[in-house]
Amino acid sequence: MGIHESHPDTLARLQRARGHLDSVIKMVQDGRGCLEVAQQLQAVCKAVEVAKKAYVGDHIDHCLDRALLSKGRDARGGLAEMKAITKYL
Repeated sequence: MGIHESHPDTLARLQRARGHLDSVIKMVQDGRGCLEVAQQLQAVCKAVEVAKKAYVGDHIDHCLDRALLSKGRDARGGLAEMKAITKYL
């Protein structure tokens, strides 16, 4: 697939989410309140979800467009990949 323009942004989102998750782990270790921890866990999940959608969307926009516009085996492979990756949306 290679690297696309949006990958640095997606990587930055994932790194922020990792840092946020590390903070939540520390909250649990420190015995912080359940509601507070649950709220922060939700924020981590949302951050990862946004990064995932951006990454999959980028793949569809760049990689699969190219495959689907070609003829023959590349088009069939692109369609199969489209079906496979959409389960992650």
